Amino acid sequence: MTLTKADLVQQVYKNHPNLTKSQSTDSVETFLSLSKSSLITGEDLLLSGFGKFNIKDKKSRRGRNPQTGSELTLDARRVVTFKPSGILRSRINNSK
Repeated sequence: MTLTKADLVQQVYKNHPNLTKSQSTDSVETFLSLSKSSLITGEDLLLSGFGKFNIKDKKSRRGRNPQTGSELTLDARRVVTFKPSGILRSRINNSK
């Protein structure tokens, strides 16, 4: 099962009875917008007890098309990485 944005809005709405559905939607949208803008500017996003999102710069490199076997150059790019906190990691490993 995948947790969607609609699921997040529903959980915020259920756990905070003083918020309307539209306020819950605005809260989730604001959080996601702030998160995206910080990552776009290259800042790390640290959520205590959850983990840390980083931006890493990857250099261009040689690659190959697996279908044809022809070599090509993969462009330099920026990627988002995630490192879970120790708390989250231990809770995930103990939930089995």
